[in-house]
Amino acid sequence: MCTFKCVTIAYKRAPWLRLVREPMILGMRYFAAVHDVHGEVRDFPFPTAACRNCIRFYKTVLFRHSKSFRWLHGRANPIFNYFMDRIVTKEERKQAHEYAMAASAGTLTDKQTGEWMKGMKVGL
Repeated sequence: MCTFKCVTIAYKRAPWLRLVREPMILGMRYFAAVHDVHGEVRDFPFPTAACRNCIRFYKTVLFRHSKSFRWLHGRANPIFNYFMDRIVTKEERKQAHEYAMAASAGTLTDKQTGEWMKGMKVGL
């Protein structure tokens, strides 16, 4: 799923969600620095340029490198998902999933990517 799109929607509808999500992002930045994974994430073969520095890639790498991250993620992610499921509609999540699948397959045009990412802050 394209988390960036879902979070952008959620932040517009429920600005208070930042109080839940931003500490999680700060924690990911901490773990990324401690485990020095930025280089590994940078080397991912990004099928869509807009996906560069996507949080999903950081999570994937951190899951490989940090038992502590896996433990914290297992506790924090259900809280995040609980709120997201109540703020972002099922149809919006479906579209975000379809976009992410197409992005992963490398089948999106620059125009499609640009329209999808319009108004979104990108990067960890």
